Amino acid sequence: MQDFRQAALRELTDQQVRFAPPARRQEQIVRAQKLLRELHPAKLYPYPYICYRITDYRSDAYPDLLIPGSELAEDLALFIRKLERSIPPLPIEQAVEPMLTLEQISKQFQVSTKTISRWRVHGLIGTRIIRNGRRQLGFPQSMVERFLAEHPEQVARGAKFSHLSEEEREQILKRARRLAMVGGSLTEIARRIAKKLGRSVEAVRYTIKNYDRAHPEQPLFPALTGPLDGPAKQTIYNSYRRGTSVETLAKQYGRSRESLYRVINEVRAESLLKAPLDYIYNECFDDPSQEAAIMADMPDREKFEKECRSMKAPKDVPPELASLYEWPLLTKEQEQHLFRKMNFLKHKLYKLRQNLKPSLARVQDLKQIDELQAQIKAVKDLLVNCNMRLVVSIAKQHSTGDNLFELVSDGNMSLLRAVEKFDYSRGNKFSTYATWAIMKNFARSIPDEKLHRERYVTGAEEMLDTRADVRTDEQECLQQAEQARDRVNRLLAELDPRTREVIRMRAGLDGGEEMTLEQIGQHFGITKERVRQINVRGMKQLRDKALAGQADLL
Repeated sequence: MQDFRQAALRELTDQQVRFAPPARRQEQIVRAQKLLRELHPAKLYPYPYICYRITDYRSDAYPDLLIPGSELAEDLALFIRKLERSIPPLPIEQAVEPMLTLEQISKQFQVSTKTISRWRVHGLIGTRIIRNGRRQLGFPQSMVERFLAEHPEQVARGAKFSHLSEEEREQILKRARRLAMVGGSLTEIARRIAKKLGRSVEAVRYTIKNYDRAHPEQPLFPALTGPLDGPAKQTIYNSYRRGTSVETLAKQYGRSRESLYRVINEVRAESLLKAPLDYIYNECFDDPSQEAAIMADMPDREKFEKECRSMKAPKDVPPELASLYEWPLLTKEQEQHLFRKMNFLKHKLYKLRQNLKPSLARVQDLKQIDELQAQIKAVKDLLVNCNMRLVVSIAKQHSTGDNLFELVSDGNMSLLRAVEKFDYSRGNKFSTYATWAIMKNFARSIPDEKLHRERYVTGAEEMLDTRADVRTDEQECLQQAEQARDRVNRLLAELDPRTREVIRMRAGLDGGEEMTLEQIGQHFGITKERVRQINVRGMKQLRDKALAGQADLL
């Protein structure tokens, strides 16, 4: 499974997927796609700048981190895919405009679905939809027309992808033969030819490889020997992460499977060593006798898990914040234990990385690093989840009514930084330190927001501010509807089969029209009066169960 090259982008993605509202995530997808189109592979991009381009917020995290454009392109593409998958799918019947599927666009423009995937990287915006009961990717008609208007040459070139003429094939092979004699990898030569002829790199590479398979006695790129250079190793690693098998890569580069695994481990190790690692050191970390106590379960673990199962969100909590009430607060002893455990795991990771040599990296070492990173993330997530309500509480105190979710988003980033920087050995409670960090951030961001609003005020600003916002969020409505259906189905499951079926038919709960008492009576072979009695009795049972606290329906 593909993973992020940079831990900073992984954390940013996880934060947006978990805490940003769906509409905000959709906006960030558009911003990330715009940044992706502007990247230059050879340039270095500061993380605060990347965060600002995506979220409109300049982060203080990883202030010195510079990410190469080639790595950033992969992580941004993965960021876009993960955010797209996190947005609740929209039934195609409820779409405000016509939606086209992948197959419909492929047929309309005579291109492959892989070509459409490349178009998405360059600005073709899609969204998850439900069509015929199945989830799939859909593209609004207006977005497709906009992409066609902005990229006519790219669309035309994609339509010609599988229609190389014989003359074009001969020209590709002639250029490839001449460049291969000078020297260069297949990937680099294919890229140069594609740029010269205005074709895709995939089409050029496919043509050359087909020729080599058909003419093994005189191939343009025979099996390679000698050491691989840095770019070739990086290309092998990138291909492997995208799902290309080691066997395929071994044939492509004329190497053994063992040598390819060594290359993959080497590049993976170099990537791990580049990732920043900060932690709060304590002398007890170097005492082997204390490791068992540090790694043990936190105090009152069973009581904490029992509280988790009994947690419920208050009725007046917005749906976006309901998940915050699934986690109880931690005691001071539990906090101390978790912070000590998280920093101890980071210390072990630091020691392991110190002894890691990329050229001699073993699978066992890399696997151990992955396990440590997973353990660190699990402890950190627990600390963050149990303190998320603190962010909301402080945000409500500083909110003007229309900026609550923006403040919550800013506060989340402050909370994440506070978890990384908190020194548990001083004996303070984490909530005290986190409150100070969040309020300090608000003290800086709120005046900036106010200045922005005052500077760009319009003539109708006062009128707009005094009017209530009666707009609805489609994704929020869908989510509430799904929750309501789930609660209704849970209640109906406790009725006897005939009563349950009568209520479904009477209310049209199965998607059909509401049926009359007479129609239902004909279905069951009973009188319409008997149907009425069953329906009244069933509704009373549902009402009693709801009032008893089994669901919040009536």
